[in-house]
Amino acid sequence: MTWSVQQTRRFARQYKKLHDNTAADVDAAVDELAQNPEIGERKKGDLAALRVVKFRSVGQLYLLGYTLDEGVRLVYLEAVGPHENFYRDLKR
Repeated sequence: MTWSVQQTRRFARQYKKLHDNTAADVDAAVDELAQNPEIGERKKGDLAALRVVKFRSVGQLYLLGYTLDEGVRLVYLEAVGPHENFYRDLKR
């Protein structure tokens, strides 16, 4: 059974700026998340509620950060972007 997926405003702004081929890779990662949201790695410390899925697009490592709401089976897409400064920008 698939989970519902909802975007945050931050994710929507970042997604809009991606190139078409990278956006297609993000869409594939989101489809995979909707099937099995437990595949992401849970973070520690300040970002303890966050899970992250890593994937490659155009030879660069990208991260997709999301949170889960188990009660209503909903995945909130929090952020997407290259690995560089991903966590620093997410803490802001």
